[in-house]
Amino acid sequence: MPDLLVPLYKLPQEPGTGVENGVTVRRALAPEMHAICAFAQKHFNKGWASECSVAMAGRPPGVYLAVEGKTLLGFACYDATARGFFGPTGVSKAARGKGLGRRLLLATLHAMREAGYGYAVIGGAGPVDFYRRHCPAIEIPDSEPGIYEGMLR
Repeated sequence: MPDLLVPLYKLPQEPGTGVENGVTVRRALAPEMHAICAFAQKHFNKGWASECSVAMAGRPPGVYLAVEGKTLLGFACYDATARGFFGPTGVSKAARGKGLGRRLLLATLHAMREAGYGYAVIGGAGPVDFYRRHCPAIEIPDSEPGIYEGMLR
């Protein structure tokens, strides 16, 4: 999977945060780290849980959440594997198809822009077409296998 580059100065205007159809997208709070990491491990894998832990250590935390009531539906991280990297991001299977992935993506990319980044890298981007539809992502030539080469699993 290739890495993608996103020029943050070309983002769509909508920030992704706030309440829409009963789901709130917001920045995570430090005491939520255990719940976020458990969600990432349950719905995805231990590696993503580790990345969530690192992103939560930022000040402010580099994690955005999609929450309905007290139920976590999805998350998106930045500055986890490397500074300036977006991801991982995931939405539970039951909550997919409601636009939450797009909202989390935009909320996180806007936060990166506000933090002073001019560009974001989406490392090992799985759903390349998704990213191209929702933000000005372009493929980085010769970026495979990228930063994750040789990673212990």
